Amino acid sequence: MKFRSSAITLAAALVLPLSILAGEADLTVVAPYVRMVPPGTPNSAAFMTIANNGTSDRRLVKADSPVARAVELHSHTNEQGLMRMRQVSAIEVKAKSRTELKPGGYHVMLIDLRQSLKEGETVALTLTFDDGSMSKVDAPVRKPQALLEAEQASAHGRH
Repeated sequence: MKFRSSAITLAAALVLPLSILAGEADLTVVAPYVRMVPPGTPNSAAFMTIANNGTSDRRLVKADSPVARAVELHSHTNEQGLMRMRQVSAIEVKAKSRTELKPGGYHVMLIDLRQSLKEGETVALTLTFDDGSMSKVDAPVRKPQALLEAEQASAHGRH
């Protein structure tokens, strides 16, 4: 009897990590980046697409980064014609679907930056999902699209 209970305990211990790993393998983070902000700016944001190739809906429930004192999940909402940023408890990623974290929508807010963010550097992010699985991401720091477009327009004007 003792052997049987030990075998069951061992089997359970082996299966649990495999199920967590299988759940994480269903999720893929695509094209992550962190918005470059001017030196001294206290906050920034991280954007990415999370693809869920699994058969069950998943939720991003937490994010962490050593570059910020606090990291929160946020969304933008339209309240009487004004766009407002709000913290959310989770970001849903439907089965066989993708959820885009982008400017003006869901994003990971990096609050009270510990250092300046320089273009070309990477920011370490740890994403935690509803099943306890984690995904470590190195997100490059990029200039915002509007700033890139302004620089390109200025360069074309100098020709």
